[in-house]
Amino acid sequence: MQEGKGIIKFFLVAIFLVSALQYFYMLPTRSVEKAADAYAKSVTQGIADLDDQHTQEKAARSAYLDSMSNEVVFSIPMIKKWTYQELKGSQLALGLDLKGGMSVVLQVDLRDFIRSLANDSKDPTFIAALENASRAMAGSQSDYVTLFADAFKAANTDGKKMANIFYANESLREEITIESSDSEVISTIRTKANETVSLTFDLLKERIDELGVIQPNISLDAARDLITVELPGISNPARARAFLQNAAKLEFWNVYRISDAGIGGTFRLADQKLKQINSLKGTEQVEQDAPDFTTSERQEYQYDESGNITDSTTVVDTTFSSQNTLGDSGPLLSKLTVNISATGQATMPPSVMGLAKENERDEVSAMLNNPEIAKMFPKDLVFFWGRSPATGYESLGEDAIPNYELYAIKKDKGNTAPLEGDHVTRASANPNPQSGQIEVSLMMDGEGARTWGQMTTKAANDNNREIAIVLDDKVVSAPRVINPIMSGSSSISGTYTLQEGKDLAKILQIGKLPAKPQIIQETLVGPSLGAENISRSMNAMLIGFGIVILFMIFYYGGGGIVSVLALLLNLFFIFGALASIGTVLTVPGFAGILLTVGMAVDANVIIFERIREELREGKTMLMAIKDGFQHSYSAIIDANVTTILVAIVLAYFGLGPIKGFAVVLIIGVLFSLFTAVLVGRLMIDYWTTGRGKDISFWTGSSQNAFTNINFDWLGKRKMAYTFSGIVILMGIISF
Repeated sequence: MQEGKGIIKFFLVAIFLVSALQYFYMLPTRSVEKAADAYAKSVTQGIADLDDQHTQEKAARSAYLDSMSNEVVFSIPMIKKWTYQELKGSQLALGLDLKGGMSVVLQVDLRDFIRSLANDSKDPTFIAALENASRAMAGSQSDYVTLFADAFKAANTDGKKMANIFYANESLREEITIESSDSEVISTIRTKANETVSLTFDLLKERIDELGVIQPNISLDAARDLITVELPGISNPARARAFLQNAAKLEFWNVYRISDAGIGGTFRLADQKLKQINSLKGTEQVEQDAPDFTTSERQEYQYDESGNITDSTTVVDTTFSSQNTLGDSGPLLSKLTVNISATGQATMPPSVMGLAKENERDEVSAMLNNPEIAKMFPKDLVFFWGRSPATGYESLGEDAIPNYELYAIKKDKGNTAPLEGDHVTRASANPNPQSGQIEVSLMMDGEGARTWGQMTTKAANDNNREIAIVLDDKVVSAPRVINPIMSGSSSISGTYTLQEGKDLAKILQIGKLPAKPQIIQETLVGPSLGAENISRSMNAMLIGFGIVILFMIFYYGGGGIVSVLALLLNLFFIFGALASIGTVLTVPGFAGILLTVGMAVDANVIIFERIREELREGKTMLMAIKDGFQHSYSAIIDANVTTILVAIVLAYFGLGPIKGFAVVLIIGVLFSLFTAVLVGRLMIDYWTTGRGKDISFWTGSSQNAFTNINFDWLGKRKMAYTFSGIVILMGIISF
């Protein structure tokens, strides 16, 4: 028995500490959010139009929080540092019905996907099958590939083989042959479709980060190719629609190097120009400071095996004066760490222009896109940021805030990339058998191979220049070209882990099979309605909880106090658990909590009534409590297990509010069993045996508190402690 109590106490303390940590996360973030509110009000207080002021205030608040997203707001010395984004992600998120915002259901357009797999075939049977599948999709729960298979079978009156249509696609020839059956072709299409839907889902998750939405919720229903996106607090639905529905854009671009003429030294000139612009007062213009660096050109030569010069490259060296190096920064260089040391040498890969913190990229981009600054760089230069945080720059002494690389793309043929992702037929990542390095293998179709050969030949002859792989205007990788690649089959190697290599291969495949998500359902919830829902939900929970408290204390006396304490602890654990697993709380979630409260009290009622029966049979208080608990377990477990099984079914098959209700109910029932049965038994044992068998708390002046209503305990000091605990726990929960 004592060993069992020890285990229960261990889990009680562990769960309490974990839950308390989730509540603690709120303190630093609330401080940041209060500062954001104050900042937003200060910058918009002069706007006369109230609607415009409200809009601008929301935008200013979002901009402030975005700028703080990766700033360290709390740290424990020698243990860990937390950024605002990390702390916010560890808190309980509110759904749209509580916070307001935008909810959309997207369906990946597999019609165009299948058409692309068939190389846009004009076969009448194929076209009829697509049309019929699209019409059937409107009233069916099946996925599009299944509907297409059924429609093709119905329309195929002349016994045509599906392989004849899809074998023309080079990317499918490793999976199917001209002799493949229709079921084998459909299986291959289904595999490719699942892959594309998954990639589209991953891409949407990354795009949403650019919208500046705090704690978005995105889920995939793979069985129906549906993606549900909830964007709490979104202020620009039109921009969100464009972000969500755009197809992936994979491109290959030539790049500038930091050593190219007109690049490296121009960053310092641009920084001085910005200092000049910022120092303008009135109409008087301050003269531009004299440059504090010098530039010189030199030639780098390439030689063949006989020592003959085969090519040359002009390199611009920049040397800064010892009195004013890059450390003496203006507005640009205070945000951007340029890839040039004080001696004029590059400290990073030559295709990288510099590094900037994640929350300062927008400021750097705004400065570089200033018309006065942009004209200082080559006309065909466009700056792109890296897609993922940079690695390998620990020697620069940066802190934990992620840094991103800045690249200079050479758009020498207008806005069209020399090569786009639709020419990629296959991409995979595997270790090199000889070197052990992770390599990403890339295969192009015929047209892509010709263009790729031209690009790689030019890059290899230009001092082994890099080529940037760009997804949605973000540089995924910029591998260096060692030799011309004429076959269309190439490999990209680097310091990749296996997972990083697989991620790059997946990105390269996004452009291979286009699938554009379409919005099929959209809901907008205003913030005022969300606030009203919060108020009503909290009122319902508090009123219901208050009634339960009064009834339990009035009817069961001391036993009621135990049930109330267990119930408060249950709520404390529920909210902590929901926050720790990243659950989004909605109005149905509140309903699940209320149902949990009722079920928790139901367990106590079963236990206390059973104890009363044991007392009426003449047993002592301690024996009645022991037998009452033991004889109540079966009824309590039966009721709660059946509830959990139903909730699991709802969580598995349900979406949105139904799934949220089920998840909250499962967590609530589990903690109800723990608190009402196990923790409740610990508290009762404490009062009846742990204090020298002092059972006056239960019996008072009458026979016992389970058979008669007794108010004698109200004046006792132990009740003051008990109610103090209740008040403290309720305060924590409401906070």
